Amino acid sequence: MTLALFDLDNTLLSGDSDYEWGRFLVRKKLVDETSYEAENQRFFGQYQAGTLDILEYSAFSFGPLSERSMEELAELHSEFMASVIQPLMSDAALQLVEKHRSQGHTLVIITATNSFITRPIADAFGIPHLLATEPKVVDGRYTREVEGIPCFQHGKVTRLQQWLENRHETLAGSHFYSDSRNDLPLLEMVENPVVVNPDNTLQAVAQERGWPVISLR
Repeated sequence: MTLALFDLDNTLLSGDSDYEWGRFLVRKKLVDETSYEAENQRFFGQYQAGTLDILEYSAFSFGPLSERSMEELAELHSEFMASVIQPLMSDAALQLVEKHRSQGHTLVIITATNSFITRPIADAFGIPHLLATEPKVVDGRYTREVEGIPCFQHGKVTRLQQWLENRHETLAGSHFYSDSRNDLPLLEMVENPVVVNPDNTLQAVAQERGWPVISLR
C-alpha cells in the first residue's frame, strides 16, 4: 500500500502542538509562568532555526508530565484538545487526509512532538499510525527521558525504517507533507515530497528542486 506520511505541527495543524501545550500549562498556572515561558520560547526558536537539541528539549517538556498522574494528564489533555487543538485543525487539512484515505493509502503521522500530546490528535484526524518521540514510562508515570530514538530530523528516517521492517510496506509511491527544514532528510527519501506553509529554508529548497508547495491554512 502507498504511504501517506504527515508531519503534524504547522503542517496538518495550523500551529505547533508542543509549543501550545507549554502555553496551555502556563495559562493553567501549572508551571512557573516566567521561567517556563522563557524556556519554551528559547527552544521553539532553536527548532525554527534547525539547531534544537531534542534530548535537552525533551527533558524540559517531559518535566510537567513526570510530575502528574496519567489520570490528571488525561483530563488536562481533553481540555487542551477542545480549547486549543480543535481550532487548529483546518478543513483543508482534514480534506487532504480524507483524499489519501479514499485512495486506500496507509496514513501515518510522523512527528518530533511526544506521543502524549500527539496520540489524541492523530485519533482526531482518524490517522491510525503515529511515529512520535516517546517519553519513557517507569512505574506507570512519565519520566524526563526519551524511550528509544527521538523522532526528529534523521531520527524520523530511522524510526520510519524500523517501522517499515515490521510491515508489508515500502516507500514506493510514498508521499510526505512537511513545513520544516528539520524534515529535509525524510522529504528527500520519499517519491512525492510536498511542502506545506514552509519555513524560509524549506521554501528555497522546494523552489530549487521543483517540489510542490501548498497551504493548508
